Amino acid sequence: MPSAHAACLRMLEPVMTMREGSRIYAPGGTLLRDGELLRQPGLAVALESLAAEGADGAYSGTIGHALLELAAERGGLVTADDLATYSASWSEPVETTWLGRRVLTRGGLSAVPETLARLPLLHGLSPADRVVALVDAFDGASGPETHTTNLVTVDAGGNACVVTTSLGLGSGDWLPGLDVHLNSMLGEADLLRRPLEPGARMDSMMAPTLVLGSDGLELAIGAAGGTRLRTALLTVAAAILDERLEPQAAVERPRVHPAAAVVNAEPGVDEDGLARLGARGREIRRWPEQHHYFGGVTALGRTGAAADPRRSGAALPAPTAG
Repeated sequence: MPSAHAACLRMLEPVMTMREGSRIYAPGGTLLRDGELLRQPGLAVALESLAAEGADGAYSGTIGHALLELAAERGGLVTADDLATYSASWSEPVETTWLGRRVLTRGGLSAVPETLARLPLLHGLSPADRVVALVDAFDGASGPETHTTNLVTVDAGGNACVVTTSLGLGSGDWLPGLDVHLNSMLGEADLLRRPLEPGARMDSMMAPTLVLGSDGLELAIGAAGGTRLRTALLTVAAAILDERLEPQAAVERPRVHPAAAVVNAEPGVDEDGLARLGARGREIRRWPEQHHYFGGVTALGRTGAAADPRRSGAALPAPTAG
């Protein structure tokens, strides 16, 4: 049976091998396999330009000029004035309380704060009750596949950083000579919830999250997965903090995700719980294996680090001195 990693590659292949992508990801006519060498020399040029020009180079320097060239070639609407007037914005996190702890996260389309408010205690529930409770709490989201990446790191002093970034599925457009793949976010229907206004910021489902107890950081967590991001993130967070699972066990546990009338379930999800949902009139879609559809979580808690095998994640131990 093919792995979740292989299935993810098959899904992304048509976009990742468009135009310059075929040279990078399929130089011999087929996708690179594990252990084969990825050559992306233009990316070195792009990174060196940022080192020499600073962050402004992305707008007024080498990268910015390449983007404007591509836009002009393809009939795009991005102008030099658009790049010159853009500035990154700093947003304060949304703060809520859950399980007696402070949670700092992102609101909006992520719906994490609202979902935490209706997520019941899971500790002590039967497996069937747990499945039904999770589906009830997560109901209401649906959306396309997306290709998001999440990184989590914590230093010895307890300072944490959770970074979530996304190409969507990628647009199939590459900056000339720089091997930089542009995103497809303006094509993500689930992100376009209102008319696009000049200067406005797009909504996002990404929700890097910190959970703080009375004595400091307890959990740093983030997830990939579009509209499944919320389900994946909170399912794992609840398993760690409410049900007291080790982080890696929480990440690897089979997941369930409701999408409209359909309840998606990985192998190993409690069948009695699924039967109860089916008796309510829900269609049960049983996936044959763990799958990247169910998101990709990375987490660091007090009892360890965890990464998601559904998306080839890896957890690295802290470096040792010496």
